Amino acid sequence: MKTNTPNVSSVSSAGEDLGSDCFVRVRKRDLEKLEAEVRTLRELMPKVINSDYIDTIHKGRSLDAFKERSDREQQQQREDCLHIRSRLDVALSECQRERQDKLVLKQQLRECKEELQQQKAFCTELGTASCTLLWSASQSEEAIRDILAAGKLEPFLSIAGQTLETFIKFLNDEAKPQQSYNSKEHHLVLALAGVITNIAAVSCGRDFLSSSAHILLDTLLQLLYLMKPGVFPKLKVLMLMALYNITISVNGLKLISESPGLLPLLSTLLEDPDPEVCLQSLRLLQSLLLEREVMSHITTDFLSSFPLRCIHHLASSRHPALKQTAQETLEDLASFTNSQTKDSEKEQ
Repeated sequence: MKTNTPNVSSVSSAGEDLGSDCFVRVRKRDLEKLEAEVRTLRELMPKVINSDYIDTIHKGRSLDAFKERSDREQQQQREDCLHIRSRLDVALSECQRERQDKLVLKQQLRECKEELQQQKAFCTELGTASCTLLWSASQSEEAIRDILAAGKLEPFLSIAGQTLETFIKFLNDEAKPQQSYNSKEHHLVLALAGVITNIAAVSCGRDFLSSSAHILLDTLLQLLYLMKPGVFPKLKVLMLMALYNITISVNGLKLISESPGLLPLLSTLLEDPDPEVCLQSLRLLQSLLLEREVMSHITTDFLSSFPLRCIHHLASSRHPALKQTAQETLEDLASFTNSQTKDSEKEQ
């Protein structure tokens, strides 16, 4: 005879089939023990879980969130740092390449400067030699006529004026080294001034200068005014000789006498320490005094501002030619003054 044995479910089996409607058989002793533990927890819970504990939990959660956010930010910063470092490497590479290019350009510039300096020296030497030959050739009247016939004199005079102007402005620049009397540049401008002087010494040449070289004549007067006393006297002498030669022509004399700075210029030049400069200045003044019509326009300014004491001082110079010219100038001045006095008396 079979015995009907009831099916008893264990805790593990109940855990495995939680979805079925069944009861769990628990021993009374275990239940009482569980109830005792629950009571104990209920008694201890208010003591353990208080506001501080809850705050601590919240703080912990906040710290976890902050840590996560910090980790994300750090990761982003790492990525940004890597990106910036990559850009820095590219910039450094470009900088290094540009530095190398700059060094190459500096070397090329240095070579170009050296080449330019060599070309400048060559051109200066060539110009000096050519102009010196031209200066020598221009002593012949026939050569001057040939130069005029060639039709190239006007551009030559333009270049000559620009060269003289550049040279003298360079002299007045104290920041630049001063030119030597033996420099190629000095010999070049001397030759140019000598050619102009020789051209003006011939009638056809001074007629050309009086009619077609007004800018050059103004430049010569301005440059004489700019040049300091005692500096490059030979150049001053040649320029004054050129102006004197031009005044031999009536048109040239009228043109130069109309320059507003002529009398102050002559006053300054008569005090130059070089006797040749003073001599040529007196000769230019004499040329003005001999032309009554010209002097009639500047009589008032001349008598009121011109330093006659300088001429009296030069009349006692040890330089024979200068002394004689100064005495002749004083005689011309006296003659001019007497004629002016007689003219005034006649008008009255």
